[in-house]
Amino acid sequence: MGFFLTVIGMVMIIEGIPYFGFPEKMKKFVAAMLTLPDRQLRVFGFILMLIGLALVYVGKCVLS
Repeated sequence: MGFFLTVIGMVMIIEGIPYFGFPEKMKKFVAAMLTLPDRQLRVFGFILMLIGLALVYVGKCVLS
């Protein structure tokens, strides 16, 4: 459970950096995302999940 909380905390830190550092650009980015079709956002999200899964695999199986 401690490792899980650490990972969630790290994700929140990484996700918060753009909003903290570049709030104006993030507003424009979010506004642009609202204009994208749902299908395109789902494909983008799926690709990000696959990349995340690959990184977890490499971290757990290849590098350890």
